[in-house]
Amino acid sequence: MTPLVTTPLASAAAWSGHDTRLIVAALAGIAVIVLLITKLRTHPFLALALGSGVLGLVAGMAPEKLIDSFSTGLGSTVAGVGVLIALGAMLGKLLADSGGAEEIVDGILRRSGDRALPWAMTLIAVLIGLPMFFEIGLVLLIPVILLVARRSGRPLLLIAVPALAGLSVLHGLVPPHPGPLVAIDTLKADLGLTLGLGLLVAIPTVIVSGPLFARFAARWVRPAPPERLEREQTPEPEDAERPRPGFGVTVATILLPVVLMLGRAVAEIVLPKDHAVRTVFEVIGTPLIALLIGVIVAMFTLGRAADFGRARISSAIADSLPPIAGILLIVGAGGGFKQTLVDSGVGKVIGEAAQSASVPVLVLGWLIAVGIRLATGSATVATISAAGIAAPLAAGLSPAHVALLVLAIGAGSLFFSHVNDAGFWLVKEYLGMSVGETVKSWSIMEAIISVVSFCCVLLLGLVL
Repeated sequence: MTPLVTTPLASAAAWSGHDTRLIVAALAGIAVIVLLITKLRTHPFLALALGSGVLGLVAGMAPEKLIDSFSTGLGSTVAGVGVLIALGAMLGKLLADSGGAEEIVDGILRRSGDRALPWAMTLIAVLIGLPMFFEIGLVLLIPVILLVARRSGRPLLLIAVPALAGLSVLHGLVPPHPGPLVAIDTLKADLGLTLGLGLLVAIPTVIVSGPLFARFAARWVRPAPPERLEREQTPEPEDAERPRPGFGVTVATILLPVVLMLGRAVAEIVLPKDHAVRTVFEVIGTPLIALLIGVIVAMFTLGRAADFGRARISSAIADSLPPIAGILLIVGAGGGFKQTLVDSGVGKVIGEAAQSASVPVLVLGWLIAVGIRLATGSATVATISAAGIAAPLAAGLSPAHVALLVLAIGAGSLFFSHVNDAGFWLVKEYLGMSVGETVKSWSIMEAIISVVSFCCVLLLGLVL
């Protein structure tokens, strides 16, 4: 089976009443999750846990087996992904507290002219967004967006859309963000390979949905941020005495884990198995080790450069963990939902049905994620759920095609953010837009990201 062309299974068993029951169970579980999140405003952790219970009971699982499946999936997912999310949060916190993020912003803006500002904002968002979650990156960049727009006199969305696109693309496609990490863990994809292909897909996607789309968005919508918000978000003049890390060392620190993970992927491709250099990269390029090295290096290159003592560095690292507690719970519950899908037999039935219907694997993964994203509003929930459903389809794929399936699901999870997405309201309030204006700018931008990145995935699927 290939990701673009599927053929019916010659030995596929005839459809049975039990298969119908399993499909009904899957639909019931997803419906419960959607209803709880959208109508009852239940936290996604509880929604995923209750949805898993409904799925298992309708599928005919014994309560003991159901509880064991959910617990096993939750534990293995948190163990495999939770530490990586925590390390990414630590690196992002050190970047923000040390002034490294400000140095990146100032350094890029100093080197760009007025006409290049949208492209500069894209680069800033990409660099800052690598170690930071979308919401944190957005809060950090809003003061910069407002300040640059006011000083340059350019339309606000001409500056804001490129930054939003950079953050959103990385959030959906590139580890160590939660969604891609969970999909990689669920589908057993190679992280280094997925990271490399994700960055390859991200480049044209950010260009199209960022600086290019911003030209149209700035004509359609011309918001004026509330004066109170603009005053609150505009930074005070910098204290010239405040030390902060240099531009070059800050960028190098952020990119270090990425380079190590990509180095491992390259070494495994070009070097023989017993080569010493490959052995070294297989260790230091392991996601856990690469991010751990990044955090330790950041303690010195970012923390010490900002005159942080050991207590201040320790405090920054400790403060990075409470905000991600909710994310870890959602990710863990998503793992439990995935395992329930697998152990109940739903995943196998869906996989066989997709093959018999000759549905391309990448298309199926993207469509499932799109449907759950539109229903729940959560990109992370969409990625986790779609990866669990599509997991059986990854069994017969090559490592490159499994990585592409991860990216297809990530692309689908970003499709057309609207009123059931917390990010929609965050962007609306920060930029002072109406609901209609937010749809014409932010929602359309998200749809463009999803479609363009998926087209890039399909093109890569033809050549790999």
